[in-house]
Amino acid sequence: MSEIMKFTRMLAVCASAATIGAVPFRVGQTVHTTSGSIQGHAAPGVSDVSEYLSIPFVEFPRSYIKFLTLPQAKPPVGDLRWEPPQPFNGTSQINAEKFGASCPAHTGINMAALGNYSQYGITPQGAEIIVSFLGQTTDVFSEDCLTLNVWAKPQTREDKKAVMFWVYGGSYSSGGSDIPAYNGKYLADQEDVIVVSANYRLNIFGFPGGPTISNNLGLLDQRRAIEWVRDNIEGFGGDPNRITMFGESAGGSSVDYYSYAWTSDPIVAGFIAESGTVFSPDTQASAASSATNWYAVSQTLGCGDASGDPASVLSCMRSKSWQDVLNAIPAASKIPGASASFGPTIDNIIVFSDYISRSVNGNLIKRPMMIGNNNWEPGLFQPMLAVENITLPSSTWAFLMFSLFTCPTSYRALAGQVNKVPTWRYRYFGNFPNMQLSTPSENQGAWHGSEIPMVFGTDMDIQDKVARTAEEEIMSTYMRKAWTTFAKDPVNGLVQYGFPEYNANGNTLIQLAINNETSPNPTNPAQYDTGCPIVTALVDLLTAL
Repeated sequence: MSEIMKFTRMLAVCASAATIGAVPFRVGQTVHTTSGSIQGHAAPGVSDVSEYLSIPFVEFPRSYIKFLTLPQAKPPVGDLRWEPPQPFNGTSQINAEKFGASCPAHTGINMAALGNYSQYGITPQGAEIIVSFLGQTTDVFSEDCLTLNVWAKPQTREDKKAVMFWVYGGSYSSGGSDIPAYNGKYLADQEDVIVVSANYRLNIFGFPGGPTISNNLGLLDQRRAIEWVRDNIEGFGGDPNRITMFGESAGGSSVDYYSYAWTSDPIVAGFIAESGTVFSPDTQASAASSATNWYAVSQTLGCGDASGDPASVLSCMRSKSWQDVLNAIPAASKIPGASASFGPTIDNIIVFSDYISRSVNGNLIKRPMMIGNNNWEPGLFQPMLAVENITLPSSTWAFLMFSLFTCPTSYRALAGQVNKVPTWRYRYFGNFPNMQLSTPSENQGAWHGSEIPMVFGTDMDIQDKVARTAEEEIMSTYMRKAWTTFAKDPVNGLVQYGFPEYNANGNTLIQLAINNETSPNPTNPAQYDTGCPIVTALVDLLTAL
């Protein structure tokens, strides 16, 4: 870090500390940060919570001062496209009044077919939820998207609050911090924590695959946002020593990638990985496979292929609009050996090829982790395929549930146990009426992502067709407090809350909302893990220790 950057950071922290300490915090008051002076406002419907949207955390064009989100790095456009995020230092006033642009994304949702949802066995609330979660129908897209959002209530209770940093999912190809399910205002209001969410680059823009460029830019964006939080969150009433990363699906895997990548400077105090880990199959690609996808797109755009000069190919790709680049991906996937998938690439710097051996040898951040998955993750994907007139045998769905979610979650929980890292594991079962995507005969329980509105308290923000039940309200409160209790004290909080620390040989897997019950139900993980290829050997090893 340069001396100028150090001085700027010191000034921002001192100014913010003076703001907090001198007079009581006013809702939406200006907070001085390394990005500039951030003016917030009261969160809609939760007047005691300060909301700061679209704060730039990378170097940003001045035209984006009109957005509410906070910039954190220089915009990745032109020569900065496919470059690591550049820190942003600003002194201007930023009126953080509305969400900024989302990063260019492929949603993959058949919106036209969803208009006839009933013929595919999708419920009215299910159609609304799918569009709200995955459609991004109202988003403005731009490469100038690297901003973050803060929800805080520093005027009450703890002076320095635990911070929960949310990482959204979307298969690394879609998603954004402005999705209604991820709004942090209710958590901040009810649980005395600060919630932060940040955009990161997606698809070919975040995970390009080019042989001469950084290939895990989206993960670097997440790290840069964490650094911004460390440097600035005190001004919002937060504790930089109590930052918990939590995320779901690709966000859960991102959290786990972080837990192996930044061992020398973790910053983060704890991790919550929901339905995604580094052990999830096909979550990382080889450099050769990623390069094939990169060159398929460059060839489609007339920028050359692997036989050309890599620098010339890159220069040509940078000259194309982001819309042209994104639209070329489906066409490029028809080239033999290529696919439409861009995600983390093994570079053995941020993403590794040997997570099992790293786990056994203790090469990971040894800080507490809470990890889990839902009981019927395929429940989200079944209706999405149904609108494409695609059906799969129930045995195939069961295999995917086991191999993509149950076993990877088991492996990561065991990695924590092997390294004597405080670890907790859950399995969520909730099948409440307002969250049912498909008709009852087809709905088999808690689908991929259905725990998110339970934790954030946003179920009525993503659908308004069916009210939540009393049992759901109780379980939502329980889960919300479990997540935030972990964030407030990652080492001891959940033990005091009644969660047993994970042990593969005991009744330490917490079943949440099984049969829609309102109390947690511990069980032996073998009930679900038996048959996972690695688990039996590791459990035998642990028994012998």
